[in-house]
Amino acid sequence: MNVREKLEALEHEYLCGYAAFSDQSKGRDSDEPMCDVRTIYQRDRDRILHSKSFRRLKQKTQVFLSPEGDHYRTRLTHTLEVSQTARTIARALRLNEELTEAIALGHDLGHTPFGHAGERALNEVCSRGFKHNEQSIRVVERLEKKGKGLNLTVEVRDGILNHKTTGNPTTLEGKIVQLADKIAYINHDIDDAIRGGILLEEDLPKHCTAVLGNSTRNRLNTIIHDVIANSEGKNDIVCSADIRQAMTGLRSFLFDTVYTNPVAKGEEGKAKRMLQELFSYYISRPEMMPEEYVAMMEQGEEREIVVCDYIAGMTDNYAVMKFQEAFEPLGWKR
Repeated sequence: MNVREKLEALEHEYLCGYAAFSDQSKGRDSDEPMCDVRTIYQRDRDRILHSKSFRRLKQKTQVFLSPEGDHYRTRLTHTLEVSQTARTIARALRLNEELTEAIALGHDLGHTPFGHAGERALNEVCSRGFKHNEQSIRVVERLEKKGKGLNLTVEVRDGILNHKTTGNPTTLEGKIVQLADKIAYINHDIDDAIRGGILLEEDLPKHCTAVLGNSTRNRLNTIIHDVIANSEGKNDIVCSADIRQAMTGLRSFLFDTVYTNPVAKGEEGKAKRMLQELFSYYISRPEMMPEEYVAMMEQGEEREIVVCDYIAGMTDNYAVMKFQEAFEPLGWKR
């Protein structure tokens, strides 16, 4: 019995009956030899962690666009916080922590530069629309490894695709990530907004803080404990009605005071117009994209989709640079 087989056996001894067991995975689209050390979900986790799209998350906006300071969240740090919260819940409930981590690390791989402003920009100009969760699937199935994709398991891809509120993950591990995503962004967006002087802790709605707590640490502790207590022994991931209502209240408050705040989000209009101008530019001049994207069109991929692939994969800084190259006049050189 090799190391992987021992780990799979340990899962059956320790994990609860509702867990997604590694040796019962539905597998990959393309069969490949099993690793003798890592379980199938560990391999997925590692593939995501070592992907180029994962590394690019470090220079993609979470909420605050190009903030002046090193401590504001990026799309990468958001992803890591989702992963940590999700793993804590999964371990406490004796669910598959490796599957949970893989889904969490991969859930935003397809996110655009400039946060949801970038997502809205592409959704408006692409006739097929654009959703970052669907793009994340396209990244792992089509775009990574020069068109080969990462060949992830069915369960990991399902969790990535269904992490949005409207999704319906088929595994409890996917449901954990779906909830952990909201837990993370509600709390860290409040923290960043306070750091940026957009609001004060005292501004938060009292009916919410009375339930959840008066600090990021207390709120995270309260919510995570509640989810564990209310999900233990159940074939579902749930929280109590009071906690759910308080979280919904904070989310609504953030939309009113932060996500639409003209001070915090004043530059988003520029970012949105910039990405839409880039979209039009590459639609009319696809040969200006890198060779790998031109090759995709030659292989039959629709131009709109490939242009979205290229723009969505950009970091904030790279998008600005490509816009400058396309639209700003350069000094003459002999």
